[in-house]
Amino acid sequence: MTALARPSASAPRRPRLLRYPSLAVGGAIATVVIGMALLSLVWTPYSLMAMNMRQRLQAPSLQHLLGTDQFGRDLLSLLMIGAQNSLAVGVVAVVIGLVIGTALGLLAAARRGWVDEVVMRFCDFVFAFPAVLSAVMLAAALGPGTGNAMLAIGIYNIPIFARIARGAAKSVWAREFVTAARTAGKGIIRISVEHVLPNILNIIVVQATISFATAVLAEAALSYLGLGTQPPAPSWGRMLHESQTFLSRAAYLSIIPGLTIVVTVLGLNLLGDGLRDLLDPRQSAER
Repeated sequence: MTALARPSASAPRRPRLLRYPSLAVGGAIATVVIGMALLSLVWTPYSLMAMNMRQRLQAPSLQHLLGTDQFGRDLLSLLMIGAQNSLAVGVVAVVIGLVIGTALGLLAAARRGWVDEVVMRFCDFVFAFPAVLSAVMLAAALGPGTGNAMLAIGIYNIPIFARIARGAAKSVWAREFVTAARTAGKGIIRISVEHVLPNILNIIVVQATISFATAVLAEAALSYLGLGTQPPAPSWGRMLHESQTFLSRAAYLSIIPGLTIVVTVLGLNLLGDGLRDLLDPRQSAER
């Protein structure tokens, strides 16, 4: 009998990115969107305020690659500048939720008892007010604007990060090296920062990426409702709102920003899924 051939141990392995297609595709989309936003800080095909009523509602052409809006403004330039607002809102909202939520989760896991109960009930209370509802309340009290949208989405993210950090931190607190650190006389704050946080950081990073996608979508929804970024600053959501009047005449006005939002959110979600697979300890043997 002929022995079955076994694969050589020295056979070349695929590059890491090829083993995680979600990470590769999501990273590519995120890079393009971020690059577009950064490029718009120094250059756009046309100025934001460059209006030409003679060229209003022009279909995509060599002069205007994505066409023009109802004021004759270049749609590609508006999308590029609008990416700044969407990403800025997403970053600030995620940072608010990540910093406050992770701190609360670590505190709840470390103290247990009534502290844990208070933190969890606070999370339940915040969950009762979705980002859109929070933005409506803030707009009624302070007026609509980008800052209020950031705050509303950030507050909504706090209980998400708090619950994830609490659940992951509790499992770390039960491990031997944490017990050894407590025996050595370290306090709960020092243990949380030096031992617990580094061991749950991968989970926090993955959640931050997913929450970033949700924040971009929420910003578009708030701007569509008139509660987010205000004129004259462009916003993908408000571009969708303003295009409704011209659906029968210039459908590209709604299709292009709509596809931009869909592709951006899809890319960030794929990036989050890819990072989760990459950072999953169960994949370490395969890597």
